[in-house]
Amino acid sequence: FIRRKTIIRVRISIRLFGRGSPSGYSEAYQTMISTPRPILGAAQRIAAAHRALSTVTVTKTSASSDSAGRLEALRTRLAEEEANIHDFAGGVDNISTTVPVERRKAPPKSARILPKPQWLKAQPATSENYKALRSTVRELGLATVCEEAKCPNIGECWGGGEDNVATATIMIMGDTCTRGCSFCAVKTSRAPPPLDPEEPEKVATAVTKWGLDYVVLTSVDRDDIEDQGASHFRRVVQKLKQKDPNILVEALTPDFRGELDLVDLVATSGLDVYAHNVETVERLQKRVRDRRAGYEQSMSVLRRVKEVNDIVLTKTSLMLGLGETGDDIRATMEDLRSNDVDVLTFGQYLQPSRRHLPVKEYVTPEKFDEWRVEAEALGFKYVASGPMVRSSYKAGEFFLKNLIKEKEAANAAAASG
Repeated sequence: FIRRKTIIRVRISIRLFGRGSPSGYSEAYQTMISTPRPILGAAQRIAAAHRALSTVTVTKTSASSDSAGRLEALRTRLAEEEANIHDFAGGVDNISTTVPVERRKAPPKSARILPKPQWLKAQPATSENYKALRSTVRELGLATVCEEAKCPNIGECWGGGEDNVATATIMIMGDTCTRGCSFCAVKTSRAPPPLDPEEPEKVATAVTKWGLDYVVLTSVDRDDIEDQGASHFRRVVQKLKQKDPNILVEALTPDFRGELDLVDLVATSGLDVYAHNVETVERLQKRVRDRRAGYEQSMSVLRRVKEVNDIVLTKTSLMLGLGETGDDIRATMEDLRSNDVDVLTFGQYLQPSRRHLPVKEYVTPEKFDEWRVEAEALGFKYVASGPMVRSSYKAGEFFLKNLIKEKEAANAAAASG
């Protein structure tokens, strides 16, 4: 143990001398180990090794000389002036006189969520009618898109407004969608929970209890189910009509991946309005919607409804404020009319959270009114347009008022004839 420790210490001492002649190190080592061990002790062997090292001639290489020269130049320069971190980073050859560094504040980052203008104000959800609807939703374990999508109009729609015509949008087939659109706040999953076979009865019971005149049914996308929930959607509509034949039912459906036989199941279920949202103009489809959705696919759904049921009204909705242009909107309206869509709604897109698409523009109420006038001129039977309008926003009032207008027009025509 003493011998091993001695050798290690001698080797360390040799390395501390720097780069030298290997032969010199060898001689010192040989001197140490050739000394008879019985005669010399450990301390004596160390002393002999140090004496041998003192006679070693260390030969510096050219690289060592250059390094020493550069190091000496750096020391001299540092003694003459105060160097900073930038001088060291540039190397010895680049050392320059110290230059004061000006500190500048970083430019402020643009906010992803634009401040809302004054005209975006919603009615508070405090009415008794609202509380009654919410209580029933909780009691029966139902989901509503009003809550899941964080709709700002829930107080006004559920409350019934001045006309006391309440509208509730019930979301069937669960509260978890298999798609992930960039604008939507509904939670997503590749494998949502299975459908509730009792849901048609629960929905019919809730609507009867609420005493609604108009109900909107919507659903999440269920790409995980063989028929994507089309037959389930059909059963809910039929159960509602059995409970109350006079109730008006609007179905806001998915695109069923463009499988038209599934569209037929819902279109012929006895509903009054078939709604499917295009959501945005053709140019922005890929950015706004899930990759499995598409502009032409949505148009094919709306077109198919009229082919199998020419009595039902078709309806769609466009969000504004996502970066669309006037020409984009006009082209979309023309495409919708060419597919015989009856009802169109315009509303302001509102960013649900920082994870969703940012708002590009807040469209003024005056501009929304201009779009309503243009759409009506194209022949839509009814147009709802405003910052707070949503696809099913006060749908009951809109639909019923439209029916009243048509009836009054028919009566006036009959009287004049």
